Amino acid sequence: MLAAPPAGSEEGLERRLKTRHLSMIAIGGAIGVGLFLGSSLTISQAGPGVILSYLAGAAIALVMAIALAEMAVVHPVAGSFGVYAERYLNDWAGFAVRTTYAACQILAIGAEVTAVAIYFAYWFPGAPQWLWVALVSAGLVGVNATHVGRFGEFEYWFAMIKVVAILAFIGVGGALVLGLGERPALGLVNLTAHGGFLPHGWSGVWLALVLALTSYMGVEVVAVAAGEAENPRESIPRAMRTIVLRLIVFYVLAISVMLAMTPWTQSGSGALEGSPFVRAFSAAGIPFAAGFMNFVVISAALSSANTNLYLSTRMIFSLARSGYLSRGFGGLSPAGVPHRALLLSSAGMVAAILLAVFAPSRAFLGLYGAAVAGMLFVWLVALLTHLRFRRALGPAGIAELPLRLPAHPLPTLAALLALAAISATTLAIDGLRYSLASFVLFLLVVSLFQRRARLP
Repeated sequence: MLAAPPAGSEEGLERRLKTRHLSMIAIGGAIGVGLFLGSSLTISQAGPGVILSYLAGAAIALVMAIALAEMAVVHPVAGSFGVYAERYLNDWAGFAVRTTYAACQILAIGAEVTAVAIYFAYWFPGAPQWLWVALVSAGLVGVNATHVGRFGEFEYWFAMIKVVAILAFIGVGGALVLGLGERPALGLVNLTAHGGFLPHGWSGVWLALVLALTSYMGVEVVAVAAGEAENPRESIPRAMRTIVLRLIVFYVLAISVMLAMTPWTQSGSGALEGSPFVRAFSAAGIPFAAGFMNFVVISAALSSANTNLYLSTRMIFSLARSGYLSRGFGGLSPAGVPHRALLLSSAGMVAAILLAVFAPSRAFLGLYGAAVAGMLFVWLVALLTHLRFRRALGPAGIAELPLRLPAHPLPTLAALLALAAISATTLAIDGLRYSLASFVLFLLVVSLFQRRARLP
């Protein structure tokens, strides 16, 4: 097997994350506004057929997760797929993917904390959005400033809240659909009424896939956290095996139950005025259930923002240690936290506060849409890197991998083709129409900066 690259460029990070931390951090990063708030948009595109969109997105995410696990076992570093791209593709790819990923996570942080403000409006409709954004942002920075073991423990329990809540939602909603209590069964009529299962045809399912796929963007967290994992060779494969399967169950079952409980024309209004999960319980008339679900979706957004802040901080740290940013951003606090990189990562929260003040109705979609094209680029580069990684590893090295993607290279090539087609489709979706052009401009700026950025 290939030897891992020298870890000296990222030395100082403490390996305190256990397998259970890795699993829940990844789930916490993936289950957030994409499911609880963004599902309004996907449902409006496809109706009940969005279930198929989430299944297709899960297939692509599964390929990505296993491909990253293979590389992370051999190279357990915080720079993750950025380091892999630099090693197996070229310097530009390594720099561009790390810069893009850090920028996307910073924007995603802004989207998540903006979503929290939207959720709080359910209880406090008169309070300004920026107030909640500011309070939440300060708390998240405080959590990330502690050593990684405490961060992992905090995120473990924060993510556990939404996992248990989703399972409870599936259980209670399933009981209502099947009529297991005193109420008459709701049945599955809502899945076929109001225009049928595919009210917008297969084109609607495809358009919804673009946004549904972003809900799975978070599986790469395990690869980034590998630089601080206690036993990467054992913990990374174990975490990856469970993450995607759990996400499939959570997403597909939760969306299916929600659509069976309420007509898709109500759940998929396309207006970002609250979570469709909260509306589902409100429509069902269960006392206090809607308020409880609102608490859950707030915790979900906080958990995702917390993880995104961790990810962007580690990418900025990796760029600094590789000489692409000022060496000061590669500094560590006494607790082993890249504290200066953490401050830079907080820029997304500042952007969210400004948007919440000046454009509250457009804040979430503006930040969320800007991150989509960048994440598609990151996944494309990671899969291209995986092809070169496998070729360099050779049959002997591949045989030693504790987790392997079967039928190589067909799954990787199929996922690459799907991601390329999805990237082109963003041109046809409101809110994402200009994200691809904006990202190309961003990439040109990154390319110009990369030519003179690397420090000796």
